[in-house]
Amino acid sequence: MKPDLFEAPDYYNLDDLLSDEHKLVRDAARTWVKKEVSPIIENFAQKAEFPKQLLKGLAEIGAFGPYIPEEYGGAGLDQISYGLIMQEIERGDSGVRSTASVQSSLVMYPIWKYGTEEQCKKYLPKLATGEFMGCFGLTEPNHGSNPGGMETKFKDAGDYYVLNGAKLWISNAPFADIAVVWAKNEEGRIHGLIVERGMEGFSTPETHNKWSLRASATGELIFDNVKVPKENLLPGKNGLGAPLGCLDSARYGIAWGAIGAAMDCYDTALRYAKERIQFDKPIAATQLQQKKLAEMVTEITKAQLLAFRLGQLKNEGRATTAQISMAKRNNVAMALNIAREARQVLGAMGITGEYSIMRHMMNLESVITYEGTHDIHLLITGADITGEQAFK
Repeated sequence: MKPDLFEAPDYYNLDDLLSDEHKLVRDAARTWVKKEVSPIIENFAQKAEFPKQLLKGLAEIGAFGPYIPEEYGGAGLDQISYGLIMQEIERGDSGVRSTASVQSSLVMYPIWKYGTEEQCKKYLPKLATGEFMGCFGLTEPNHGSNPGGMETKFKDAGDYYVLNGAKLWISNAPFADIAVVWAKNEEGRIHGLIVERGMEGFSTPETHNKWSLRASATGELIFDNVKVPKENLLPGKNGLGAPLGCLDSARYGIAWGAIGAAMDCYDTALRYAKERIQFDKPIAATQLQQKKLAEMVTEITKAQLLAFRLGQLKNEGRATTAQISMAKRNNVAMALNIAREARQVLGAMGITGEYSIMRHMMNLESVITYEGTHDIHLLITGADITGEQAFK
């Protein structure tokens, strides 16, 4: 088992901009990833199995709802702390970060923002400790980039609602205890419902044969006349803006997380280039490899600055959906490009499980598509700067 020798690049001394609390939170996550994730993750990715033993540690480093107030079991941290935790976890693996992102931004966030005080007290503390794990049901077999076209519906049956439909590509679904599900009522208005495992007619078949996010559990949510108690409706917000508000939080976390994957690929390539001797000198001494490495650290630095500024805006409540889209799109594409360049630096060794690069590359092929595709985020920015909607 290879030791995790990762050293984070900080070419523009961004650490100077972080508070002592930020550094403490980040370093705790980094230490945990080195100890608990790096030694096992390649094996779990090869087996296409989610390492459930990591859930307790994720909760302990504050990865589940770090910005949720302490009164509900969260750590009460700011948005930059949340971003830094996501960065460190994705440095380990995008699939593990996905688990934390879903729990924080897509399950805890809507309950906190749109739920009742009773719902917050019932679910949030257990979600924060990992006693409960959650998933988010928005994407459907026929509706990905157009979630407003969803076909999942619920009807008022007097004492409860009856829910019917299906969701696809749902992280955490196979083991989730609760699902925050978005469905249309009889008037066609979108609402959030908390569906609990064990409710009759609710099943979560697992999705197999993935080449990407292999160490993450993905599945479907099937609702066959599921009776949902009326107190499980999230009353605070309805319409498509409700789930999209959750996605803003998740996309923000991804903008940071992707930097972690990029940093890992860069650090691996830099270390290898210094050690690999060809033509009587390290390949790091050749112009083409220096070009690759210099461009990598440049793009990482730009992404770090983008994410940090976005974190400041999030802390001030001023970050817009379009700004978040720009950061998610830019930083994931940056990470994917770096993974491909880093793989070339390692040559044939780059495709093996001895190094993390190929796993990151395959994972990032999902990250560039989920939570809004690369192209959709471009159109969100386009609509924002032109005032013209190009989706339809």
